[in-house]
Amino acid sequence: MRLTTFTDYSLRLLIYVAGSQLERVTIAEVAEAFGISENHLVKVAHELGRAGFLDNARGRGGGMRLAAAPESIGVAQVVRATEGRDVPAECFTTGEADCPIAGHCRLEHVLGEAVESFYATLGRYTLADLVANRRELARHLHWHPPARTR
Repeated sequence: MRLTTFTDYSLRLLIYVAGSQLERVTIAEVAEAFGISENHLVKVAHELGRAGFLDNARGRGGGMRLAAAPESIGVAQVVRATEGRDVPAECFTTGEADCPIAGHCRLEHVLGEAVESFYATLGRYTLADLVANRRELARHLHWHPPARTR
């Protein structure tokens, strides 16, 4: 199964936010770290906010932060939310299949089982697992420690 660019960017954005030690991060910071268009990330951040993964604030002092602890955000949850309905082949689209054996072919069952295995594997991991190597990620994403207050 191939993930959409939207899902890829969603996971990257959540990894960045979860691993950053800042209270809030901005779209510009994430875009620069990954070399991704800010316009694309605005759409991604908006949808992740609507789905309850991000807490987004506009204006001065705004930015993004996780809406829940990274340990409670499952990778499978994110992928299911951003991928929409899983359709690995035409025969999974009810009433739209042009295949003459749709509904009678065993491939449909095999592909369905494969999709469930895919999500079962993702279901074993959380966002916290994806940022467990924070120091290594920080070297590549150029995270900066938060400024100390006096």
